[in-house]
Amino acid sequence: MIALVEFIAVLSCTLFAGAAIYVNLVEHPARMGCDTKTAATVWAPSYKRATVMQASLAILSFLAGVAAWLLGGGVLWLVGALLIGLVVPFTFIAIMPTNKQLSAPGRDLASSETRTLLEKWGRLHAVRSALSFIASVVFVWVLLRA
Repeated sequence: MIALVEFIAVLSCTLFAGAAIYVNLVEHPARMGCDTKTAATVWAPSYKRATVMQASLAILSFLAGVAAWLLGGGVLWLVGALLIGLVVPFTFIAIMPTNKQLSAPGRDLASSETRTLLEKWGRLHAVRSALSFIASVVFVWVLLRA
């Protein structure tokens, strides 16, 4: 049973990290290379689709990491679980206000304020990328040490 939850923790965490890092290194910079209206227009559906996948992966990885720790896998499983788990409250506390501003009805999608919000969103999302990458390193390291 412990091997299964460790596998789930590592797989879901590394998938989350890969997707998050892709967004920061490829998707968002490409979006920002467009005019502001286009960038804002494509941001909304991209974020909506990614939310379902990434929230599910973060929660699954957190729960599996905690389960691995509870099953005797060692404290580093809990550390990794807490790191990937932090992306959820960070999203609600730090990123959601920016999301709401970007999604506000009547927002001028071509405005400099919209561009500033998109840039801020990219910086905030980088925190999620960093947390998930560090959690992935912890999970893989503890798995390989065994």
